[in-house]
Amino acid sequence: MQVAGREVALSSPDRVFFPDRGETKLDLVNYYLAVAEPLMRTMGGRPVLMQRFPRGAGGPSFFQKRVPYKVPPWLQTTVVQTVNGTPSNALVIADLAHVAWAVNLGCLGFHVWPFTATNASFADELRLDLDPQPGTKFAQAVEAAHELRALLSSLGLEGYLKTTGKRGLHVYMRLEPRWDSYAVRSAAVAVARELERRRPDLITAAWWKEERGKRIFVDYNQNAPHKTVFGAWSVRDKVTGPVSTPLFWSEVDSVSPETLTLASVPARLAALGDPWESMRPQSLEPLLEMHSRDMAAGLMDAPWPPVYPKQPNEPDRVAPSRARHPEAR
Repeated sequence: MQVAGREVALSSPDRVFFPDRGETKLDLVNYYLAVAEPLMRTMGGRPVLMQRFPRGAGGPSFFQKRVPYKVPPWLQTTVVQTVNGTPSNALVIADLAHVAWAVNLGCLGFHVWPFTATNASFADELRLDLDPQPGTKFAQAVEAAHELRALLSSLGLEGYLKTTGKRGLHVYMRLEPRWDSYAVRSAAVAVARELERRRPDLITAAWWKEERGKRIFVDYNQNAPHKTVFGAWSVRDKVTGPVSTPLFWSEVDSVSPETLTLASVPARLAALGDPWESMRPQSLEPLLEMHSRDMAAGLMDAPWPPVYPKQPNEPDRVAPSRARHPEAR
């Protein structure tokens, strides 16, 4: 195929990737070509983590942090650090040819780093993950999203909404390139705690699952250094081909995420346009001020995932039930 002025080899183009409607590898490439403009606005120039599904959606998969040894001479890569500190030569989405090349390897969607390859020292996106817990539904994630939007608006900030392609919602902020991932995570912790204070019946910032209850968890650790988040316009690994789709705030109360698929999203984009087209860099300072107030009030840092080294001011990484019963550790 000729994609973005480059020749991209596509083996087995008729291989079915999404059995529900029978979409093939070639159909998936054509989907990404149909959403090329907004896709490149949100993912262009960023390194991505590849998750490969050799047999298509619903089949076995594996994460590939490094590009293979033999690649086209035009393929762009950059060195990133994984969570355990290992350097990896990651694919950079420099243009749509890079997307098509990855799809040929069995990548359905893309897990995206929060920085560009040319400015890796600064995280330029805050990603707030509204994660429904057992016993909750998408409607509660929508309600939590409205609470988040109200909080950001009160601080003069604007969040941009998308479905996750699963059960939840993501709210993004593009940032001025001034802060590293540690600062961005601190801001996310402050947001999660403030939302829990405002709506403890609906929202939780509790890291330990046993404390969350039937609430929406604001997963602040998605902003920890070296973490990736599933990208906007990317197709999930379900047989129906759901898309992590940017939304207008005006439609979130009525949207049905299961209807947003690689079969329907291109027509939707053509009819409605890109809800994220107006996304511009914003300041993280209002959220960092919230974090500073929490620290001054005596709060400790929120727990980090177990794969990270122990952090300053972090509480013990012990589930509350185990802390009450040390003999169970």
